Formats: sequence, structure tokens, C-alpha cells
Amino acid sequence: MDGGTALARITNTGERSFKNEIQKLTLGAGEEFHGEGILAVTKAILQSGVTYVGGYPGAPMSHLIDVLADASEEILEPMGITYEQAASEAGAAALLSASIHYPIRGAVTWKSVVGTNVASDALSNLASTGVTGGSLIILGDDYGEGSSIMQERTYTFAMKSSIPLVDPRYDMERMVDLTEQCFGISEASNMPVFLNMRIRACHLTGSFTAKDNKVAHFNSNNPIPEQKYDVTKIVLPPASYQHEIAKFETRLPAAENYAKENKINEFFDGSQENKKIGIITQGGTYTVVMRALHRLGSADAYGNSDVEIYCMNLVYPLIQSELIDFMANKDSILVVEEGNPNYIETQIAEIAHTNQIKCRIHGKGMLPMAGEYVSNVVREGIAQYLAEEGPAKISKLALDKNAKIVEKTRNAQSHLADPMPPRPPSFCTGCPERPIMAALKMLMKERGKFHISMDIGCNLFGSLPPFNVGNTVLGYGLSLASSGAIGPVLDQPNVAVMGDGGFWHNGFTSGVVNSQWNKYDSVLVILDNGYAAATGQHKLPSTGTTPRGLESLLSIESALKGVGVKWIKHVDSYSLENTIDVLRQAMDARSEGLRVVISNNECMLAKQRRIKPAKAADLKAGKTVIHEKFGVDEEVCTGDHSCMRLSGCPSLTLKQSKDPLKETPVAHVDESCVACGNCGEVAHAAQLCPSFYKAEAIQNAGIIRKFTSSVNRSLLSLMGSD
Repeated sequence: MDGGTALARITNTGERSFKNEIQKLTLGAGEEFHGEGILAVTKAILQSGVTYVGGYPGAPMSHLIDVLADASEEILEPMGITYEQAASEAGAAALLSASIHYPIRGAVTWKSVVGTNVASDALSNLASTGVTGGSLIILGDDYGEGSSIMQERTYTFAMKSSIPLVDPRYDMERMVDLTEQCFGISEASNMPVFLNMRIRACHLTGSFTAKDNKVAHFNSNNPIPEQKYDVTKIVLPPASYQHEIAKFETRLPAAENYAKENKINEFFDGSQENKKIGIITQGGTYTVVMRALHRLGSADAYGNSDVEIYCMNLVYPLIQSELIDFMANKDSILVVEEGNPNYIETQIAEIAHTNQIKCRIHGKGMLPMAGEYVSNVVREGIAQYLAEEGPAKISKLALDKNAKIVEKTRNAQSHLADPMPPRPPSFCTGCPERPIMAALKMLMKERGKFHISMDIGCNLFGSLPPFNVGNTVLGYGLSLASSGAIGPVLDQPNVAVMGDGGFWHNGFTSGVVNSQWNKYDSVLVILDNGYAAATGQHKLPSTGTTPRGLESLLSIESALKGVGVKWIKHVDSYSLENTIDVLRQAMDARSEGLRVVISNNECMLAKQRRIKPAKAADLKAGKTVIHEKFGVDEEVCTGDHSCMRLSGCPSLTLKQSKDPLKETPVAHVDESCVACGNCGEVAHAAQLCPSFYKAEAIQNAGIIRKFTSSVNRSLLSLMGSD
């Protein structure tokens, strides 16, 4: 299979439709919007008069990219808005250069922390130069229990580059308003602005009153009359020195002033008898603080609190005058700051000290140093604060309420005989990457363990049981580059695995080119499933079409050949013996430079999204439809379960044998099977028991099939009677 065939295979697939979401983006002034938080933010962008939007998909921001791509022709183009799904976060960040000289607004998005790291070069230059038009960077933050990445925060980057950071309170109207206000902050301070959208903010559901979408004065339908040149905007000395001074003398103070004048941060009153205590929280942790206070008897279900709260939706820079006013007449405050280092708490303590405010600052001493601040965690910390610093009445109530909650939780946990079993992520049923991991594991059994550098994406699940074949992972598209120093030390080829998403994101330049240039003895396995599958089947340069549906003829093989890679072989990953044989050849061809093995099987989720509707339509039209499924012959299965240790498919499970002489459960294929054939291939290639069979269920069978079936049934009946 060549690159062109792979492209043709994936073009015109049946993908998800966002028609309903797109219609919500067309709502006009006075109409009610109801939906998810991330879609509301998308609507807010259109209401803000942007000229361009772009980004790179990543949870929990993928939905924004999806909807904008589908809305490109119907909504964006008539408004003169340029849309681009960039090949990486760096490319998305570079779009913001359009706002450096010109009074045009733009917004880009990507996954927080890791995406910001990729975009850091462009962002550092942008933050130094400054912007004229409003520039918004929407970050999808999944810090905590919903995260798929390392535990870090964006706050460090915001401080380092002096980029204002907004962390909105979980309220639909407030989030929409703050999104629009971000453009105001940006234009007032001449700085790009971060909008930190936590995973819960993205997926909350609510309503707000819409405004008309705003067409920017300058757009692709009404171009800017002439280009502008200003050498002071170039990040070179001496201009770069002036940029640094401007950040601290002009830009950040302007951001603070705008935020104060437009009441970006919010004050929530407490009861008169509790004026000596207070809580300072980020916008994104406000709701969990209110939940804690409610459970401790210090707030009602409608958000009315007995304790004064200062909710900072703008978490960088801090508005010193507001903090001073809040702390001025208090004996103590509790700072609820998620994550570590405790930058906010430290700054607040410094402000109190510098201004000689005699207010005790509590924070990480009562709350955990790190980790997501979920309900129980925050409740424990606030209970301690109220017990130590609150008036007698509120203190006793908090202690009593908290003790009862703890006891109730302990009683509930006592009914669990054992801890809940872990549920690590894994490949989907029928995933074409699963057999590659089985092949690598079987190859290791044949020739001993060898080091494999893994990559970001679905392929990383190969590092987990039952495969356990990935040793390291360092970044998206960096698997091959990260293996450079390992191979020579272990005296083995550098073996790396990456997906097609990782290849186009960073793998081609940082991995393939680096390997070719340094003449590494390398083996690269590319899992070309047609999409950036881990983020939800987003198109790639080699998918065959752009996100807007335009034809694209880029191919992985052509790119490899373009930089001189000669050893390139394609495999059908579901053909396990052939895959193992090709991997064996690649490992042994140590004098032939970079060897690349490409698996071209399409993502099974995308394939099923296309096949199932087509089969349903055929069935409705009375056409013959064949459903394939694998099964296990109970009489043949020995119950040693080796097939599971080499497959790990979610559809391959256990059930009690009907044979009373078999003490152990037998293997069983459940209804989620998609008939990829991997389980049978594994059993055959590993020389396991031949208990797997393939069955076909035929609906709307033709006359010939029905006749053949009746003959077969008759013969079987006769054989059974003997």
C-alpha cells in the first residue's frame, strides 16, 4: 500500500456532524443560548469581532476546533474570518502576529501547558513585541483527576512572559462576558491574554442571552488598505530592552486598571459578624469553595456565604489595590490556590508585608501543597481555617459538620472489601495499533528485551499492561529524537514508535531529519491511522482533506523519501506474522540507516462511524448485510488465557465454562467485537490454542444464500442424528 492509497482510503469518511452546535453560533441579540461552556466561549469569540481564529486540537479544547472547522463555510467565511487548524501549537501561536501591527482581533486555542510549551518561542516574541489588536489564547486546562498529561500549571509561563491570565468563575454568563473582556484587556495593555478553560468549565452546561455576531471592520472581505512597518516591533536590541520596561511600567499596570474599572474580579459579601475573616480564591476554584462552605453550614445553596470571598478571575497580574482593600480590616484570610508553587499566596503575603497590613495569610499550610482541589480536599482545608480563625459559632459548626461528613465517608468506605480496581487507559476495541504492540512483545520474546521510545498519543498505551513495551516518552513527535543516545549505549538500533499525528507535529523535523543528519542506527514504526485519533479524529496533513474539506495530497512516505530515507516498508498490522517479519528485517538491517515501518490501517472508531450508518441504510433498503464476529470454542479453549496477555482487547473477556471438568473460566468474545481478527491472529502467530473462530450473521439474505443455508442445516442435522 503506497501513501496515495492510504489517502484515498480515508478521504470522504463518515465523520461526526456538529450541525446543532453550528446553529447555536448563529443566535442573535436577545436569543437564549443553551449548551456547553466551550461552545459558549466559541460564541463569545464571534460576538467579539475577530478577524481570524485557529489552533491545534487537544482536550478539553477539541470541540472548539471541531465546531469552527464545520462552521467555516456557513459562518466564518461570510464574516470574513480566516480559520486555520495549524500543524502544531507553534503554528497556531504564530497566527497572532497579525495583531502586532494592525487593529484586528484574533483568537487561538490549544491544550494547556504542553501546547504552551510548544508555542513558547512564538509567545515569548509576541509578549515582547506586544499587540495592537486584541489577541486571545484559549487554553484547555485538564490539571487534576481528568488529566492525561504531567501535572503543571500555566501560571509560571504567564509570570515569565508577563501575559495576563484569566481563570473564569464557573458561570455561563460570566464566562462569556470574561471572554469578551479578554479582548479589552489585551487592547488596553497591548499584550496577548491567556484564558484558562478548565475541563469542568469546558463541559458545564448552562444558558446566557446571546448578542449578534460582530463582523470586524478589517477582514478577508474588507482587507487592510496597506501594510505597516515599525522597527520597534522587531525583537532585537535595543527595542527588546524597551519591550521589557514597557511590560512592567505600562502594560501590566494597564491590564490591572482595565480589570479594576470593568470589575473583572468579584467581591461576595459575608455576614456582619464574620468580617474579620475572608477567603481569596481563583475563579476556577470558586464553586468548590462555595460547595465546601455549604457543607460546613456557612453558605446556602444559592451562593450566599457567611464568609466574605474575593474571587479573582484575573489571576495574573494581581490587582494590588483590591487585595489591600480586602485584607485591610481582617485578622486573617485563606488563599485557595490550586497547584504548586504557591505563586498567588506568595504575592499576596508580599503585598500584605510591604503595605504593613496586619493580616495573617493562610494557604498551603491548611490545604495540600499540590494536586487538584476537589470538594473533599477544599472542605477539609476550609474547616480547619474556620475552626482556627472563625468566631466561636461558625468555628464549632464547621467542626461538627466536617466530623459528621468524615464519619459518614468512613462508614461508606467500610463496606468496600477491597480498594476499587484501577482502570488504566487502553486501546479501543479493534484498534489497529494494538497488534503492533503484540508484535513488538512477541519479537522481544524471540530476541530478548530492547528499548522502545514511545510517543504522545494512543500508541503510548502500549507502555501499559498487557504489552509493557514502552520505556520512555518525552513529547509529541519526539520518540525517535529521544532514542538517539540510548541505542549506542545499549548496542541496539534506536527503536521508536509514533503516530501520524506525532510525525507531522514534530516527529519529521526533530526525529527523522535528526536521525538522517546524525546517521543513527534507527528503526521507526509509524502508526498511520489517518487522524490525530487521541483528540477525537482530527484531520492531519496526510488524512487526504483539510479540516475545511479541501483536498490535500501530502503523504508520510513522500516526506520520508524527500529527506533521503530509502528503507520504507508498509504492513497490515492485523496480519501479525507479516508484521513481525518486517520488524525483524528492520531490526537486522543495521547498516542501512533509518528504517521505517508504516502501518496504514484506519482508526477503528472512525471506520465504525462510517460503516455502521452505511450498514443501517443498506438494511433499511432491503440489501444483504453481513455482520462479522469472532468467538471462542469453549470445548477447545484450555483456559490458560495467553491470548489475553498478548491482545488485551476489551471485547476479549472471561466466562464460566459449561464443562464441569474445567475449573478455570474460558475465554469469551463479547458483543463489542468489531471483527478485526487480532485475537485469532495473536493466537495463531504465538502458536496458542486454535479455539478462535469467525462467524457471519447475514441479514436480508438472497435466494441462493437461503438455499445454501437450508442445505447446510439439513446436512448438519443428519450428521447429528448419526
